[in-house]
Amino acid sequence: MGRVFVAGSINMDVVATADRHPRVGETVAGKQVLYFPGGKGANQAVAAARLGAATTLIGRLGKDSFGAELRTFLGDQGIELSYVQETTDAHTGTAIITVADADNTIVVIPGSNALLSADDVGVVPLVKGDVAVSQFEIPLPAIAAFFQRARAASATTLLNPAPAQSISGELLALVDILVLNETELGFLANVELSESDETARIIDVARQLQAREDQAICVTLGRRGVLALAGREQIVVQGRAVKAVDTTGAGDCFVGALAAQLAEGAALRAALAFANAAASISVQRMGAGPSMPTAAEVAAVLKNG
Repeated sequence: MGRVFVAGSINMDVVATADRHPRVGETVAGKQVLYFPGGKGANQAVAAARLGAATTLIGRLGKDSFGAELRTFLGDQGIELSYVQETTDAHTGTAIITVADADNTIVVIPGSNALLSADDVGVVPLVKGDVAVSQFEIPLPAIAAFFQRARAASATTLLNPAPAQSISGELLALVDILVLNETELGFLANVELSESDETARIIDVARQLQAREDQAICVTLGRRGVLALAGREQIVVQGRAVKAVDTTGAGDCFVGALAAQLAEGAALRAALAFANAAASISVQRMGAGPSMPTAAEVAAVLKNG
């Protein structure tokens, strides 16, 4: 069985809840302020670890109170943290999140995450069967070095290009599995997409973005489920009807669950269905990292259809 290695961001999420989001220039009364471990890298690592995968996180923390709290939390999840370094050159990454009516707005201040370098990821002991995961909350040169290291070791590379930004053809070609939503897909393909687009159009745009014939592009569609182009094969995973409380971290839950399943040797179709079920659980809870489900919880959801 393979392992999951996540090179990515580690943040403290400062969450403000309110009845509605403020308009530009407006102040609204909030309900409460909550502090949750977050960051896309940390979230994905927590999701994979809670689902039983041997998980290692590669990242940077500031030498501050948030950094100490985050290290303790991540260690309690069973995540290997020997590749998480502390720095005095920047504060721990922070996300300011407003949650209203189950939707969220997010402002991310990278802090120490911006200091993650190619040297940090170059010593990671990847082997065949492992899954190397990253996202766009760390510098792109570090991601490229991480994936070059992974492909040299015949490990699987999985990229979640969020928050969306331009990606070079060289980096895209290093990706075995690309996981993104329709907005991110449209941005990377320079095509306007919306929630009303049909399956055929989304697949056509994904095909335009494919860097290699064997590359898989998985498009998460929220309550509509998942659509994937795996080489030439199309995979459709139906959405799950649940009452969402907080969607923060749902995409990260999906990515971490997918990586955990692939590390166990699951086929892509089954891994996508599992990850979709895991994400449907996470949106029914507050917070990002703490909302990630266990394998038993996902198994129960899948058993109940």
